[in-house]
Amino acid sequence: AQEKLVAPASVKNVGVVETALAVRANDPGFSAPDQESLRKALLAADAIYVPDIKASTAGIHVAKVLALLGIDKEVESRLKIYPNGATAMRHLAESPARRPIGCTQSTEIIGTPGVTLSGALPPGCELATMYTAAVKAGAVRPREAQILIELLIAAEHRELRRRAGFLDL
Repeated sequence: AQEKLVAPASVKNVGVVETALAVRANDPGFSAPDQESLRKALLAADAIYVPDIKASTAGIHVAKVLALLGIDKEVESRLKIYPNGATAMRHLAESPARRPIGCTQSTEIIGTPGVTLSGALPPGCELATMYTAAVKAGAVRPREAQILIELLIAAEHRELRRRAGFLDL
């Protein structure tokens, strides 16, 4: 908005999305309430499906978490890196591994058949991203774009956003 790329009055927050853990739909879920339990779960996994650790926000964060936990070198050979979280989750769903885990944004986990959201990352490892919508400056149909934004953020659609992986504002 400050750079005049979008109409300032159109800017609206849609919701927050967490980076979270995933398992295949038929595998037992797990939770990682603290860093040590996350460390153990990642070390026990024979494959870890993640988005690009150099270009994707969630992937870059996963790389930081692995380093924070002191296991980045130990699990490096087990990382299955894909261009984005949705692709990583599709491959997790089809994984031949015995104990695979995925980590990406909750919306990408929830939206992928064959995988299940297992839980949030523990304190000190979490990442929450605010998604915001706006009408592009010079948009051909700014009125219609604003209507779409209003539909996205409408109170009556809160439950739909939640089911898609957005946290309440």
